[in-house]
Amino acid sequence: MLTLRRQLIAMSRTIHKTDNPVTLEGFQAILAPSKFGYSLAAVVGDDIVEKLESERTEVLKWCESKLKNPKRSTLKPEPWEEVSKGKYKIKFSWNEDNRPPVVDTEGVPVTDVKTPLYGGSTVKLAFYQKPYILRDGVTYGSSLKLVGVQVVSVKGEAGVDTGDLDANEVAELFGRTSGFKTSDPNVTPTTDDKTEEEDF
Repeated sequence: MLTLRRQLIAMSRTIHKTDNPVTLEGFQAILAPSKFGYSLAAVVGDDIVEKLESERTEVLKWCESKLKNPKRSTLKPEPWEEVSKGKYKIKFSWNEDNRPPVVDTEGVPVTDVKTPLYGGSTVKLAFYQKPYILRDGVTYGSSLKLVGVQVVSVKGEAGVDTGDLDANEVAELFGRTSGFKTSDPNVTPTTDDKTEEEDF
């Protein structure tokens, strides 16, 4: 079995990791799918986005070399959106076949789908940027693919999955930190009775 280090090298892609916890924003479908599938949205700082912007130029070169008609091509917007000065919202989506592992602060897989994991919860994320070309052959851009999630604090209601990395490798990627543990959830109560609405 490949070690985490070797697997990341084999991926031939840059794995971005939020060293500090980031806050989930809006509707979440991390541990159980909505009618649209699985999704996660979080707010990150400009330090992450600066790296993504710099990298995107190189990522898009692959697309540009594959376009059917470069002169008629359409470049889609970046997969992040500025929500306030120095803060950006990033979104991820996936299906049942490529669910990213979710672990707690001790690296233990989060398997309870009732684990509260809504907007306001904090997590650490690992992800990479990949190019895409739509079927028309002229529309292209880049998207973000989630590799793994470490739950740091929970606030609300929601659990685990598997993808390019298994739970042990995601635990190795993030290491241990203080915060949420499946053995001692310590849920932060919500401050209002509003129902989460889907943010699409």
